[in-house]
Order: sequence, then C-alpha cells, then structure tokens
Amino acid sequence: MKKQVISVEEVKRKLEQYCVYQDRCHKEVEQKLFEYDLIPQAKDMILLHLLEHNFLNEERFARSFARGKFRIKKWGKLRIVRELKLRNITEYNIKTALKEIDEQEYITTLYELAEKKNDSIKETNIFKKKKKLIDYLNYRGYESNLIFEAVNATVS
Repeated sequence: MKKQVISVEEVKRKLEQYCVYQDRCHKEVEQKLFEYDLIPQAKDMILLHLLEHNFLNEERFARSFARGKFRIKKWGKLRIVRELKLRNITEYNIKTALKEIDEQEYITTLYELAEKKNDSIKETNIFKKKKKLIDYLNYRGYESNLIFEAVNATVS
C-alpha cells in the first residue's frame, strides 16, 4: 500500500530522518522511497540530495553494519559479507567494512562462542557433538579452518 504524501519536500524530510536514525544503504532508502508515489525525477532528486548532504553514505553504512553485527550478534566475516552483498554493497566497501573487525577480537569471540555452545550441547556422542558445534559456527559465518581449530580445542 502506497503512502499519500503532500510534497516532495515532506518526503525529503522524512527520508532525512530515516537516514539520521540509523545508517542506511541505498537499497533500503530506495525501498522506502518506493512507498511514496513519486515520479522518477523526484526520486532521483531526493536520492541526490541525501547523497550530497551525507545522509546516505554506503561506506559508512558498511562499516557500522560490520561492527554492529560482529560485536552485538557475534557474526563471522562470511555472514557479514553475504548480508552486505544482499544489500548490493560494492566489493571495495565490503573490504573496508571488514577492516573494522580486529583479528584478535575475532578469534577470541569465535572461541568464546564455541565454548558456550559446547557447554549447552547435551549430545554424548563426540562426533555428533562436534557436528552440531561445527554447524552452529558455520551458520554464524565463521571460516571453516578457524571453526575446525576452535572445535578441536573446545571438544574433548
């Protein structure tokens, strides 16, 4: 259902607020813009305004997305990359975003996740337990070689 809005200026103000509240990617803003029944020239004008006044910045979005998903949701790099690609973020911005994650903190987080999950798995068969732990860490988006190191260090 499309929203009824009086003017282009009002839509511009609403989208400025939308971008100020939280960093957004182009795709999210374009989806929001689609909700308003505007002619293509008006949509382009609003997007240009948001870019020129730094309300919309793809690199800033990618960096804060990577930081947040790693620190708060404890996602691995593979999951972060996959999610950024879904949002049509460029390879350059994805590489820049991944630099936000400290390598030592990344490894420490992986081992903490492995320990915590290992303690919660009730499986007695060691192979099934390892499989469950590997699947969990894989779902979180960690690299296979790091997962195997962590699982071997955690499960005994």
